[in-house]
Amino acid sequence: MEARLTLRRLLSIAALAAAVATTSACGGGTDAAATTDSPLLKYSDSHVSFTYPAAWTAAQPKGPSELHFQPLVYLSTQRVGNPCSVHGNVTSCGWPIKRLGPRGVLVLWQVPYSPGGPSGTPKGTRISVGGRDAWRTETTGGSCRRIGGTRTIEVWMPARSIALTVCLRGPNVAQNERRVTALLASVAFPSQ
Repeated sequence: MEARLTLRRLLSIAALAAAVATTSACGGGTDAAATTDSPLLKYSDSHVSFTYPAAWTAAQPKGPSELHFQPLVYLSTQRVGNPCSVHGNVTSCGWPIKRLGPRGVLVLWQVPYSPGGPSGTPKGTRISVGGRDAWRTETTGGSCRRIGGTRTIEVWMPARSIALTVCLRGPNVAQNERRVTALLASVAFPSQ
């Protein structure tokens, strides 16, 4: 009886070890924990709706109405401010963040005022956003370099005349890129 008990224990330990090894190989290790995101929040307005990580804050843009674009919403891992200043008859605008912090994210949703959106033929990789054609470009540095970004992602959605600019700063650029991809996959446009 005692030999059986030992054999049973050995078999149980072996089965447990195999289960632990299989779980680790299937993503139960540190990499899986690194890709697990916080809960999601939902943003919705008359132009677009989507989900985004709760660790990001949504902010309604404030600024003059005579801009060449209409900002819809800013999302960021840090506090955003008013990107515009008015001096007499001159309005100048920059970024809603002066400097993107480490692991930082800044997402700008906007409606450009140029007829037909950005001029020329769409550039980048054709993707689908909200069931519509869109074009995505990614550059190292890019326009986000001015605020310390190490990666710029731009998405143009011509069917809705909406542009998205994303600034990312390392480390964790790959993880935040996946979050941006998930955000884009969640996009829905209200019917017109």
